[in-house]
Amino acid sequence: MVESRAAQPEKRWNILWISAEDISPDLGCYGDAYAKSPTLDKLAADGARWTRAFSVAPVCAPSRSSIITGMYPNSIGSLHMRNKCVPPPEVKCFTEYLRAAGYWCTNNVKTDYQFDPPVTAWDESSNKAHWRSRPDPKKPFFAVFNITTTHESQIRLEDDAFAKRTEALSDAEHHDPAKAVLPKYYPDSPVIRRDWARYHDLITAMDKQVAAILAQLEADGLADSTVVFFWGDHGRGLPRSKRWPYDSGLRVPLMVRWPGVIKPGTVVEDIVTLMDLGPTVLKIAGLEPPAHMQAQAFLGEKGLDTPGLKKREYAFAHRDRMDETYDMIRSARDGQFRYVRNFQHKKPYAQYIDYMEQMPTMREWRSLNKEGKLSGPAAIFFQPEKPKDELYDILADPDEVNNLADDPQYKDLVKRMRKAVKGWMDEIGDLGFLPEPSLNERFRPGGVQPTTNQVTASKVVSKGWNLLVLSCPTPGASIAWRYADDPKNRWRLYSGPFEPKAGKAIEAKACRIGYRDSEVTSVGN
Repeated sequence: MVESRAAQPEKRWNILWISAEDISPDLGCYGDAYAKSPTLDKLAADGARWTRAFSVAPVCAPSRSSIITGMYPNSIGSLHMRNKCVPPPEVKCFTEYLRAAGYWCTNNVKTDYQFDPPVTAWDESSNKAHWRSRPDPKKPFFAVFNITTTHESQIRLEDDAFAKRTEALSDAEHHDPAKAVLPKYYPDSPVIRRDWARYHDLITAMDKQVAAILAQLEADGLADSTVVFFWGDHGRGLPRSKRWPYDSGLRVPLMVRWPGVIKPGTVVEDIVTLMDLGPTVLKIAGLEPPAHMQAQAFLGEKGLDTPGLKKREYAFAHRDRMDETYDMIRSARDGQFRYVRNFQHKKPYAQYIDYMEQMPTMREWRSLNKEGKLSGPAAIFFQPEKPKDELYDILADPDEVNNLADDPQYKDLVKRMRKAVKGWMDEIGDLGFLPEPSLNERFRPGGVQPTTNQVTASKVVSKGWNLLVLSCPTPGASIAWRYADDPKNRWRLYSGPFEPKAGKAIEAKACRIGYRDSEVTSVGN
């Protein structure tokens, strides 16, 4: 049912993830003087901070799909924003391997995986899910808290609603729009400055929520036995950041506090992706990541010094359909340069996306363009076509506004990175060229969602144990079971034959990502 376990570490660490929506490394610990993020600055100071961490997609659902599966979205079919994929049978939520190894796994609360999470993924997934819910306080946990405060929708709240959202901030903690330092690709206007300041206000509010979670960990006496991760799911939720495969849409904050293992104040410049989080957690828990995963661990049982950790040469990324608007872009980032390949270069950057157009910055930017008031980098976004190739020197041009792709000096570099992108696409079997209706037909022939076969049960006697054996013929299926009279209706992950409690009836069902769950099988005892 699951990959075999590696040798268990002497100490089984608890693992805590705290994630934030739509946030670039716009924090004090990353050198942003405008930011007010004392909790996260201290977390970074107490552990390690990665300077080259990237999502593999610049929008939430494909990015989160990669995190939970350890697979590129354009490889398993979760590449378009808000599509329902059916991955290959070997693909599972990585948390199943943790549950099988004895971890209590909770998610609070966002999933957004491009598929309905199977009941085998989490012991609990709700807005009340917490490590405190585990039935045995000695059981190691993997707990996830997804903070939505910084989501792009919160920037454009009405004034009263925004004031409510940031009511925990003192006057001194609010950000002055006049002091904002805008990216070069934006025109300078009061509307855009206001959105930029609001975005930073929300980061400060989120920082306080992180502090509250860490305080609970401290109060429970668990701070010294828990590995704490903080990360953002993709770049900032503003136009030309979110949805765009540049650093502004892909580069994220990532920090890990691991008492006694990671030296405080460590700065890591290696390239990592959010997709790598899953196998990293498995390695920390003493488990070998399954061979099918395209992700790779960047930490292990000995932290950064774990033998066998691989380093990435590139961080690859994709952009495909965003809501109602189609495009196809692939990107590669090394330590200094970003290469972008626009496969639909005849389309402009500034295609209309209704959800994005609700942002005051986007409306202001579009209005200024219509009035002919844009020039320089701020006008690039409204060019009628995109170039086929883009190349940016991030060290010299962090806002990525000076395209070097046609500069003869960089001809060989463009050729090398273009080849790297093609090689990556070929290696993973990129589905971007397949029309979405054809992809959907592959997943759901005739528009019908496949259903997992029903669980069969048998009883065997082994060494005096009366064991229950559950099986399902559907390739890639996982099995969940529970006691029929469980007042919490809690589904457990089946990982092998077990002896039920005497006199207790069992219910079991099978599930596979993208499939309908099977009907429930009842087993008397």
